[in-house]
Amino acid sequence: MLIQIALITSVILQFGAFFNTLTLIRRTKFNISWITISIAFFLMAVRRISELAVFIENSPRSTADHFNNWIAVFISLLMFIASFYIRRIFNLQARIDRMRKENEARVLSAIIETEEKERKRFSRELHDGLGPILSSVKMAFSAIDKSLATPRNKSIIEKTEASIDTAIDTVREISNNLSPHLLEKFGLKKAIHTFYHNIPQPEKPLFHLTTTPEQIQLPYNIEVILYRIFCELINNTLKHANARNIDISLFHPHKELELHYSDDGTGFNPSDQDPVGTGLANIRSRVKSLDGKVDLHTGNNKGFFLKIKIPL
Repeated sequence: MLIQIALITSVILQFGAFFNTLTLIRRTKFNISWITISIAFFLMAVRRISELAVFIENSPRSTADHFNNWIAVFISLLMFIASFYIRRIFNLQARIDRMRKENEARVLSAIIETEEKERKRFSRELHDGLGPILSSVKMAFSAIDKSLATPRNKSIIEKTEASIDTAIDTVREISNNLSPHLLEKFGLKKAIHTFYHNIPQPEKPLFHLTTTPEQIQLPYNIEVILYRIFCELINNTLKHANARNIDISLFHPHKELELHYSDDGTGFNPSDQDPVGTGLANIRSRVKSLDGKVDLHTGNNKGFFLKIKIPL
């Protein structure tokens, strides 16, 4: 009777070990070796059932048969325990992978944050340092009495004033690109619109930007990264895509931010991981710093679509 109960327990343990290994198949990404192990566990469980069936027939059993049955029970117990420890190993590996991804995201975030601080410092130096100097030079030239100058000198003064105006505008543009002041004052939507409309290109694609809800409030560090990403994508479209339309959509459900960027341009071969000049690696690293995911769909003469999901 005792051996019969032990064999029933052995069957239960063997099937328990099988189900433990079966639930881990997806986590091994359907690795053929793990599938083979799971099948072996199942067949061993079936064998335990056959051994139990033979025992229940009450056929004469030798001492060696009893010994083998107890060995089988012990093996089933060990396999059941081992299956739980294997699960613990998988859980530990998943935790290590998660910690590695979190650490990578922290490092990338720190790098990007440092980069933005330096951009902001350079922007302030240009705006507060070089900007006033150029303005002072312009004021000095404006104070010159042109009526006393010869026509040639008058022409030189006017051209110099025009060059100074161009220099002031250039400094202002560089300063804004380094640290977008509109982003701080008016938010992401206004900053993207302004960036696009200030691009000095005569024939630009039609630009559509929609947000759901209409006003999206995000932390400034996230807005800066998204602004850089959109600027990169818009520049790529204008330089390489020959598109007629650019569409940007931002969706902000409860705890996730989803962004869609698309154009109807020439696209490119998706097998090229980072075609020359597209900066996709830079975009991916920025998204990764926010623990986000990038989904790219494109092809030769099939346009371009990029979806970004960022947890908030």
